[in-house]
Amino acid sequence: MLSSTNNTLEFNPVMQSPLHPFGLAAKQEKINDSKGAWVNEIPLLGYISLRGNSQNETFVNAVKSALNVALPTKPCSMIYTTWGSILWLSPDEWLIICKRDQRASLQQSLETGLTGIHSQVVDNSGGYTTVQLKGKNASDVLHHCTVYDLNMLQAGKVVGTTFGKLSLYLHQQDDGYSLVFRRSFADYIWRYLERSALPYGFGIAQLNDGQ
Repeated sequence: MLSSTNNTLEFNPVMQSPLHPFGLAAKQEKINDSKGAWVNEIPLLGYISLRGNSQNETFVNAVKSALNVALPTKPCSMIYTTWGSILWLSPDEWLIICKRDQRASLQQSLETGLTGIHSQVVDNSGGYTTVQLKGKNASDVLHHCTVYDLNMLQAGKVVGTTFGKLSLYLHQQDDGYSLVFRRSFADYIWRYLERSALPYGFGIAQLNDGQ
């Protein structure tokens, strides 16, 4: 954002989520039976990309000490923690999701704990966002969007799958689904969800405190 002071232009950056232009905050409603699909973005979370060798016991133990939780090493597994979640993406890559204000401390803890160990810790908070999909027809909506068999998506499992012409990470959360995807995909994925939900009713879900 540019502002003018004493005829001098100043640049004052403002952090906004990728779905900010849709004005979701002003459209929120408490979930009810009037619509079959309830969706909202969980904006401005922290996303840390972690890479390392899951077969290296030194690496795995160092991560456990840094995060106070064991790293999920089983393919397509994920865990919830007191500060967020960890998604297994591949045998040597994980995505750590947390509240934005916890990102720096978690990253610092990992970098310190992994000193001298072949690994990589990168803050990707500007590159991802998360959308939650709930409601009695949430699964029906997703069937319009992805070829993945949702009957195979048990709690504690995360999959990378197609979504229209793009891709994302998908897992169950509470009584619905979480969709984690790149920032540049946000407009396409949101509009695709809106269109797919038309037969069932599409609402913007009120976010819980702390989200």
